Amino acid sequence: MASDSPQTSPSRPKLHGRAFYESIGSPNFILAPMVDQSEFAWRLLTRFFLPAERQPSLLAYTPMFHARLFASGPKYRDAAFQPFQRSWTSLNGPAETAEPLYLDGNPAHDRPLFVQFCANDPTELLSAAQYVAPYCDAIDLNLGCPQGIARKGHYGAFLQEDWDLIYRLINTLHTNLSIPVTAKMRILDTREQTLAYACMILSAGASIITVHGRRREQKGHNTGVADWEMIKYLRDNLPADTVLFANGNILQHSDIQACLAATGADGVMSAEGNLHDPSIFAEPPTPGSNNREYWWGADGRGGYRVDAVLRRYLDIIYTHVLGTTPPVRQPLFIIGDKAFDNGKAKETSTSGEEEKKQSKASTQSNNPNLTAMKAHVFALMRSLIPTHTHIRDTIARARGGDMDAFEQVLALTEAAIRDEFINQSKIENSFTSLEINDSVENSSIRARCVRPWWVVQPYIRPLPEEAIAKGSMQMSKKAKKELAEREMAANPQAEPIAAAA
Repeated sequence: MASDSPQTSPSRPKLHGRAFYESIGSPNFILAPMVDQSEFAWRLLTRFFLPAERQPSLLAYTPMFHARLFASGPKYRDAAFQPFQRSWTSLNGPAETAEPLYLDGNPAHDRPLFVQFCANDPTELLSAAQYVAPYCDAIDLNLGCPQGIARKGHYGAFLQEDWDLIYRLINTLHTNLSIPVTAKMRILDTREQTLAYACMILSAGASIITVHGRRREQKGHNTGVADWEMIKYLRDNLPADTVLFANGNILQHSDIQACLAATGADGVMSAEGNLHDPSIFAEPPTPGSNNREYWWGADGRGGYRVDAVLRRYLDIIYTHVLGTTPPVRQPLFIIGDKAFDNGKAKETSTSGEEEKKQSKASTQSNNPNLTAMKAHVFALMRSLIPTHTHIRDTIARARGGDMDAFEQVLALTEAAIRDEFINQSKIENSFTSLEINDSVENSSIRARCVRPWWVVQPYIRPLPEEAIAKGSMQMSKKAKKELAEREMAANPQAEPIAAAA
């Protein structure tokens, strides 16, 4: 919702490095930049799982924005970043004043905030950064995107061979921008290369570096496990006052402290783990409290219910994005309640004229908080939709901003959980069967992480070797060569394996 505050937060001297990090509260929880997925509403949902006094300990990043498009296109800015309600097309430039604060970067509930750009031209990057500098705490340069579009556009991780360009991108902001610049990088093939790379980024003027402990080729089926030892090597060999964030392998809340201990990093960043469980940075509630939102298993482990998280998310959309009051709903069902029917939990299908009417009625908006809704709901419900295909189909038909459709998704989800809870025996059997099944991939990780389907939980990717065994991935020539070299080193008398050919 809009604020009557001045356009920007009070100006302060430009700080650098650890002094800057301490000035924003030394946050050690970091919500990652995610394309089309770390928008305002999702950042707010993640913050709201923390107690009010702990919310400033969470640093959040915007989605990655394309610097050239952001600098040159007001319509692109409207679809990406909304610090005020007026359209960017109605403004003369980045420095116009007297605009009431709205969503992105509002100090009332969206700080600290870093805005991330991908870029390959220093002038374009500076121009884009100047638009958002009044509404954030720092600008981050994306040096980690490994996707094909980044290769084609020559940005992200595909800049890592062009150190001169990276230096100029960072140094241009460091020299000319009113707020600090930071960078997010991936590790290289060796420790020595990675250390030299990080040192160059720091020498260019980066105040903070985030290190994703995976190499550029580690994506999709080949994502694998992040290398925390590489991050620890950087921690031990970079200047002692370097502010370092670690990224990778964060599946649940307990992994955060494990990562801090293993790497020595100042903060831990979560991306995919947060998408499937936005409460990942929060401590579990005290057993017995908040029992309608949080489910506890017989062994003391648990998690937030999918329907509870979806309610919170929709309420943020109503209140902050649409500026309306959320609907009054029945309390979430728990064991011991009298079963009730809220009147909405009915399967629907659309075709012909009905589908046309729905299409016209659905909100067609470029608001980033609305266009991201369907993807977020699918991620939250990943553990539920394989066995509840009617809910999956209802999500698929929904359009961003069509709140009636998402209320229907919520009602169907609540009904499915209510029906499951009514049969008490299913709760225990469901949880136990997931843990004792050793035939699934990453069984040790699943035993630690998997919860019943009605609880938000991480997506556990198959390891690369499992993907290869299933035929869903083939080894690259480089990987085949490395495997052959390891085989020969372990058994010098053996014939080279055929895969090395």
